[in-house]
Amino acid sequence: MTRVRMDLFASLDGYTPSDLTPDSPMGEDWGRLTAAYAGTRTFREKIFGDTSGAGTTSVDDRYARAFFQGVGAEIMGAGMFGLHSHPDDPDWKGWWGDTPPFGTPVYVLTHTAPRPSIPMDGGTTFHFRDAAIEDVLAEASDAAGDLDVRIGGGYRTAQAFLRAGLVDDLHLLVAPLFLGRGYRLWDDLTGFENTYTVTTEAAESGVVHVTLTR
Repeated sequence: MTRVRMDLFASLDGYTPSDLTPDSPMGEDWGRLTAAYAGTRTFREKIFGDTSGAGTTSVDDRYARAFFQGVGAEIMGAGMFGLHSHPDDPDWKGWWGDTPPFGTPVYVLTHTAPRPSIPMDGGTTFHFRDAAIEDVLAEASDAAGDLDVRIGGGYRTAQAFLRAGLVDDLHLLVAPLFLGRGYRLWDDLTGFENTYTVTTEAAESGVVHVTLTR
C-alpha cells in the first residue's frame, strides 16, 4: 500500500533556511543544517557518486539509507527543482545535474505549468503541475504503484501537505544548532502530532531523529 513520506531538516529553534538564491538554492544555512546527513556513506554514494566507502555508517547513515528505499514517485516545489534560478530559460533542467538522484517520476508544483516534462538520465522525469495538492498526490500515487510517494519540499510544499493531513510518515532531522532565522516549520501546525505515534533517536553527531508515523 502506498504511503506518503516526508523528510525534513530543522534547527533546535524550529527553523529551515529561507535565504534561497541562485548561487545557494537551498539557503546559506543549509550546509550547517544537513552536515551530519551529507557526511554519511549513503549520501556520498547516492548524491556525489562516491563509491569509495567514505563517510559515516552509524545512526545517521541508517536513516539516510531508508530515505532512498521504497520510493516510487516524488513531489516537490518549484524552488526545490530550481525554477527560481533561471525562470525565463526554457532549456533549464533544474539544479540536480544530468542524473538527478530520484530515479522516479517527480512532480514539480509550479504556477508556471503547463510546461513540457523533462526526462533525465537515471530514470528521473520531471513533470510540472499547477493543481490542487490532492490531485497531484493522486497522480503521483498512481505512478508509484506499490511503492511510496515522497514529499520533497521545500518549506511551503511541506507545510501544505502537513496542514492538509496528507503525510503518513514524517522523519524530522533536528540538527544541534540554533539558526535564529529562516522559515518556521511549525507555525499554524499546533497539535498536528496528536494523530501520530512519535519516537526519537539521538545520533552520535548530535542530530535527533524524530519519527512520526500513523
